[in-house]
Amino acid sequence: MARVVSVSGRAATSLSDGWEMRVGEDGEWIQAVVPGTAAQALRDAGLLSLDRPPPLHDRDVVYRRRLAGEGARRLRFHGLATIAEVSLDGERILASDSMFEAQEVPVTLRGEHDLTILFRALNPVLKAQRGRGRWPVRLAGPAGLRAVRTTLFGHMPGWCPPIPAVGPWRPVELIEESGPLRVLAADLRSTLDGADGRLRLELSVAWDRGGQPPAELEVGEVRAPLGWTGPDRLAGEVRIPDVEPWWPHTHGSPTLYPVGVTIGDQRVDLGRTGFRTIERAEGDGFALRINGEPVFCRGACWSSADVVGLPGSREAYAPWLHLAREAGMNMLRLPGITTYEGDAFFELCDELGILVWQDFMFANFDYPADEAFLGKVRREAAQLLDRTQASPSLAVLCGGSEAEQQAAMLGLPRTAWSQPVFETALRGEAARWRPDLPYVSNSPTGGPLPFAASAGVTHYYGVGAYRRPLEDARRAEVRFATECLAFANVPEPGALPGVPPVHDPRWKARVPRDPGAPWDFEDVRDHYLRTLFGADPPALRYEDPDRYLRLSRAVTGAVMEAVFAEWRRAGSSCGGGLVWMFQDLWPGAGWGVVDSTGTPKAAWHALRRAFRPVQVLLTDEGVNGLAVHLLNETARPVEAVLRLTALRGGETPVVRAERPVTLAPRSANAIPAAELLDRFFDLTYAYRFGPPAHDATVAALVEAGVEAGSGRLLAEAFHVPPSANPLERHDLGLSAAAVRVGEGWELRLRARRLACWVHVEDDGFRAAEDWFHLPPGEERCVRLIPKVRGAGVPDGEVCALNGGMPVRFRGDA
Repeated sequence: MARVVSVSGRAATSLSDGWEMRVGEDGEWIQAVVPGTAAQALRDAGLLSLDRPPPLHDRDVVYRRRLAGEGARRLRFHGLATIAEVSLDGERILASDSMFEAQEVPVTLRGEHDLTILFRALNPVLKAQRGRGRWPVRLAGPAGLRAVRTTLFGHMPGWCPPIPAVGPWRPVELIEESGPLRVLAADLRSTLDGADGRLRLELSVAWDRGGQPPAELEVGEVRAPLGWTGPDRLAGEVRIPDVEPWWPHTHGSPTLYPVGVTIGDQRVDLGRTGFRTIERAEGDGFALRINGEPVFCRGACWSSADVVGLPGSREAYAPWLHLAREAGMNMLRLPGITTYEGDAFFELCDELGILVWQDFMFANFDYPADEAFLGKVRREAAQLLDRTQASPSLAVLCGGSEAEQQAAMLGLPRTAWSQPVFETALRGEAARWRPDLPYVSNSPTGGPLPFAASAGVTHYYGVGAYRRPLEDARRAEVRFATECLAFANVPEPGALPGVPPVHDPRWKARVPRDPGAPWDFEDVRDHYLRTLFGADPPALRYEDPDRYLRLSRAVTGAVMEAVFAEWRRAGSSCGGGLVWMFQDLWPGAGWGVVDSTGTPKAAWHALRRAFRPVQVLLTDEGVNGLAVHLLNETARPVEAVLRLTALRGGETPVVRAERPVTLAPRSANAIPAAELLDRFFDLTYAYRFGPPAHDATVAALVEAGVEAGSGRLLAEAFHVPPSANPLERHDLGLSAAAVRVGEGWELRLRARRLACWVHVEDDGFRAAEDWFHLPPGEERCVRLIPKVRGAGVPDGEVCALNGGMPVRFRGDA
């Protein structure tokens, strides 16, 4: 049913403390936190190594605690990983064989009791599985995983720490109901109907006082009666005139309304919901329309807030999701190789205006098609869709990850690409519970091949793993990339403690790779370091490893900015792109744009610029010159001034142009740069009439109504012609001053010459804006964020990749 937050007379006691855990019959009992995992308990006890964790899938794991109470109760287990038996005073009361299915059992308590959860060793179960899939899977193993409902975390050696998911990873609750009302099921449907919000609710209840008391539905400040449609059923509808719609944060306000019910003198809290419509745009590609407006979806693929403990709390999710919003991401994909996230994840995405692309937890395998397995699939899907029914952030449902692609790439006939689990079980549950959402059978899918970029949804690695030039981002005609731009993104210094970067084998062991491939994603990054920056990676690693790391941090962000400029430009056929991935699972140069401690990498800062709702972009159109793209995704017009400057020697303006512009709401327009100039100037150096006259072009979009050369910067873009070397080192005249502003600090930066990839390093602070280009003669004020409480005063240095020695700064105490 839809999530019921509370009911009068119902007390849900979280059984979170008092637990002990042991591994194997001869293991030592240690304290354990619930919800949590055996690996988390071992980590808390100082007994876990990420590189060499204990073989938790080879031995049984037992959790136990004392349980006290009197009378009838219900024990609710929101998630047990994975083959579990629950006993009360030695008598088995429940068996579960799915990590993703919640279970509930009635019990009668009479004083003190022993509650025990036995988690059977998974490896013997996997080895005993009968039947083989129609194709081999390299991503994860063993093959028996296809028939067991558990996460692939811990089973993917190419990029994931080998940490098994074992234990009560979701809450365990003791439910006592002393009031006259029990809510048995809730079906809540909200939508936009023109300018009005409409919410329909059906409740299945048990009422112990007899009769049918009056009932009322409340949505915000609006109330409407609920009518009895049967002895135990209520139904009603609320219409809210001129409702404030729910929008992704890039396009508007994610407005939420509380929903409650009164039945007699009893209250039911159904949480909050929002009013919006979601449609898949027509055509052979994939794009979303929210509330009738096209939305370019951008963001990343989520992994986990903590792969050891698999937490589901608001406290665990909040720092990560705030970073996603801060970067301008309006969509996160939960891929089928991970886990279903807790209710708090969706609540925060609702509040922050982040759309959720939800894969069901299936990936790569050829899954069983017998009715027993499909029944598990249906129950798993129904529970997820029930508890997220009121969440306006849930935007797309997807059968799973790369199963169609796996079959097609291995040469199986087209008839073998689809599976009943995706086309029958999951599609049917999606239609039953969430007919308002688009359902996609697999990621990727569509087109003559499931992974074709120019139709349906794709995993686009043309730019990236396949080492195609940047031009391929346009040439491939990507429609919607549910995965893209995977690199071994280098973290900030010290992210892998005690391990020297680059040369140490322990560093290389953390670099992600595709199993069986003779290359890894550091090799992919080095390819673009060579082709875009003209560097020699082996020589740099040998001669100047510090510069190699700085260039490596910058290059992946530069690639991402260039690709998203192509996909967001006016006239693009692309409806969205999700970077693989959002966060690293362990320290090192992983796929994440945020490292495993929650510190943004250079790529995160690049995406923050690339994802701005009000944006200026520059694209090189060859002999057609430079195109200036102006985007405004907000609901209000933007009055601005567009300034275009070509620089010689990084500091002398040789061409300047300025034009006031009005950016209409929800608009994207392209202006030829030549149209802004009163004479011919070869901004792209396409005609090559003599030596180049400039080495950089800067486009700035600033708020209107201010003096020339000042005003709040809305967006900025840079273009370097192919004749120029942006990394050639010069005396930039770079200066930095740390200034106290209120209770915080900011860094004020200036440069005489264009400073490229300006980076701030401080042990106690991180820069809110980093790895950016600083035009000559402009002051840039960068907020400094303490890394820990009591960080003291800023004390660090600023460097630019085209500059000389770093510039020191220190704040006054």
